[in-house]
Amino acid sequence: MISLDDAVIARYAKGELSFEILVDPEKARQFKQGEIKSLEDVIASPDIFADLKEGKKASDADLNKAFGTSKPAEAIAKIIEKGEIQLTTEQKRKMQEARRKQLVALIAREAVDPRTHVPHPAIRIEKALEEARIHVDPFKSAEEQMDAAIKAIKPISPIKMEKVRVAIRVPAQYAGPACGFMKTYHPMKEQWGNDGSFMCMIEISAGMKADLMDKLSRLTHGEVESKVTETI
Repeated sequence: MISLDDAVIARYAKGELSFEILVDPEKARQFKQGEIKSLEDVIASPDIFADLKEGKKASDADLNKAFGTSKPAEAIAKIIEKGEIQLTTEQKRKMQEARRKQLVALIAREAVDPRTHVPHPAIRIEKALEEARIHVDPFKSAEEQMDAAIKAIKPISPIKMEKVRVAIRVPAQYAGPACGFMKTYHPMKEQWGNDGSFMCMIEISAGMKADLMDKLSRLTHGEVESKVTETI
């Protein structure tokens, strides 16, 4: 379970009944989205309250009336899915700032300047978001907000989503480690040369290519070969 220091109140009301639990706000969002399954990772306590400030716990009868069950785990899941997260102004500001940083990093990784086919620096994206007056929702993931953000900043700074297909060849002495490393990029094709070299074709966001090649260069001491075969 999470620390009480990180917890906020999630509240759900049905008719005259009200239920409150203590959750981590970000993990509660992830639970709603199906990104995590375990309630243990979300809640600070298995207790369900009718009034948390007064320490008054919800009765089994009220749980049955509202949720059709008195089992805490089932009721807690429904409170998280249907309820509202209660944040202080400062908590909301911190969550919003963290989500903004995630959004900037995501755009920098996934999108490029169409004039140069190179990713925009994070500082440029951040300034464009500010100029476009983008509202970042702390309760939505960066992925959910990326398309709208890119559309809003296009008039300010040319930007587009772009993927590339890259052919990669690694000499025999580094082929084993490189093959294992490249598995995380789910190659479209793999092939072993007669000389023991490893070759593959991958499709990635254009903004990620430089980082990938930097990692491969370090892994192979600069002996990796690559070629962009197609821009999508």
